[in-house]
Amino acid sequence: MRIYTRTGDKGQTSLVGARTDKDAPRVETYGTIDEVNSFIGKAMTELDSAIFSDLLTDLEAIQNELFDCGGDLSNVKPSRTYKMSEEPVEVLEKRIDELMEEAPLLERFILPGGSPAAATLHIARTVTRRAERLMVTLMKVEEDIPTVVQRYLNRLSDYLFAASRVANSRINIRDNEYVRSAKVFRNGGRAKKVEE
Repeated sequence: MRIYTRTGDKGQTSLVGARTDKDAPRVETYGTIDEVNSFIGKAMTELDSAIFSDLLTDLEAIQNELFDCGGDLSNVKPSRTYKMSEEPVEVLEKRIDELMEEAPLLERFILPGGSPAAATLHIARTVTRRAERLMVTLMKVEEDIPTVVQRYLNRLSDYLFAASRVANSRINIRDNEYVRSAKVFRNGGRAKKVEE
């Protein structure tokens, strides 16, 4: 099967229902979501299934949801329906709460790292933040954008933070605190961060 089409050789790509430039804000946004998905896939290869079966289940669902997000953003047909709903956002919130309850108490910012899986989850988290920033820009310049995708990305970055901490704690690796950090978490990290 030939995977190249040569249709993008002049700097354009296909959306569902139109063609656009490859550097268009919409394409940049769902391309960054694809980056997140790739880093999540890498993290999954670094998690021991005997210890992290719940995280692997979460991450597999998230990979599918990220494809849904990208599909929704690439669909510009006038009569379109979206795959993403509020339910995955609510599931992420529940899992964030559960993982933060499990993770060690936290008062200060932590440096990305620890186990290979935790480090990769931190990379996925920061790329998710970039995708969310691009999403916010996209919502300013285009109408009829599925705003649930922005909410999902916002929760996903928090989930990946919580998952990275559990990826370390379950194998007895301590998080490395940022030494000049003030106390920025209330209740030992069990509550919402002081600064978003």
